[in-house]
Amino acid sequence: MSKGFDYAKWDNIELSDDEDDVHPNIERESWFRMKHRSRVEREEREETDKKKIKGEMKQADLRIKEINLELKKLKSDTPDPDDSDDDDLEDTEGLEAELKELEQANQKRQQKLDDYEKNKKWNVDNLCKVVDEKTIINPKSGEEKFTSTGYALPDEDVEKSAAAVPAKGKKNSSDSSSKFKETAIHTPVQGPTSDSVAMLSYHDFTQKYADIVEKFMTLSSLEQSKQFLLLNGNIILQENASNYLLLASLEDEMNGLRVKMKLTARQSQIISNIAELAKTMKRHPGNVVIPFFTRIQQKEYHESFMEGVNAFIEKIIARSVVKKKEMDAERAKKDGDADDVDLKNVPKEQRLGPGGLDPVEVFESLPESMQEAFESRDNDKLKAALMTLDMKDVEYHMKRCVDSGLWNE
Repeated sequence: MSKGFDYAKWDNIELSDDEDDVHPNIERESWFRMKHRSRVEREEREETDKKKIKGEMKQADLRIKEINLELKKLKSDTPDPDDSDDDDLEDTEGLEAELKELEQANQKRQQKLDDYEKNKKWNVDNLCKVVDEKTIINPKSGEEKFTSTGYALPDEDVEKSAAAVPAKGKKNSSDSSSKFKETAIHTPVQGPTSDSVAMLSYHDFTQKYADIVEKFMTLSSLEQSKQFLLLNGNIILQENASNYLLLASLEDEMNGLRVKMKLTARQSQIISNIAELAKTMKRHPGNVVIPFFTRIQQKEYHESFMEGVNAFIEKIIARSVVKKKEMDAERAKKDGDADDVDLKNVPKEQRLGPGGLDPVEVFESLPESMQEAFESRDNDKLKAALMTLDMKDVEYHMKRCVDSGLWNE
């Protein structure tokens, strides 16, 4: 039968789970650090001892070579009659004794090195080693394809097809009962050459890439966000995408989607922070995605990042309140303008009331007190004016007001 696989070499693996057995009165993190430090110090002592042994073996090997050469010379030389045979014999025996002692010492040293290797404790730090390193460099990493604020510029194929950016326009809004919409168009920043680089307008960008940005808005995992940016950074790291996320956050809050707004706000801050880091490092934002997510894994940086996210969320909430008031005021103004339309400017056939009478002609035929009441839209004034008239006149004028549409029964 063939010999079974020898699993003995896995017996000395030190796993982090071995350190989980901690007394309740001992702080876990401190215990892990102490165990790790003890392991590191033990390995350092072993490495120092192995280096010392190897050095001694190297010196002994040099001496062994010298002795072998001397013995070879003594055995090959022609005996001199003036020399004593006893002296030659003594030299040979002395060298052979030293040679044997050096070889035995090296055997013991090698045995000790073998014991170190045999009893070596394997752990996460020494189980694997890099046998081949390879660095992949983005061929466009040296190009200044980013704005002065750190955001990415569109790829060349997008630049060629993009129209010139219009001047910065007003932000538009719709009725608060429907989905809130705002449009912001930003002027492009000059690119790597003296010629300005064409960028997609905000409208064109949303028409082409809204689905990709919307997908990024739904990612709750930082790891998923990192991988998504590595694949779609040329789109998500553009300033238009940052504006899209900002406005989407405001839209969600104004529509009462607080949970969705918080996630969108966090994704927005990821893009803003990457752009800021790219600006500081003077590198393309796509080349700082991994450094950003590596840094954010550290507790202090993650806490600082979340403080910024929470501050941004508070600004979104405050802005939504102000925006709603602005929209209500604008709507009220439009309603007032509609009510103040001069009927004289409307064609007569379009202003006739339900009874076929012209409201302008009927209004001009009313007593002055009734005209004032209609202009002020004050029912009490109208009642007071009618009280001064005869019943026949009241019936006559009010019927004409109804037929012309001035009064709705």
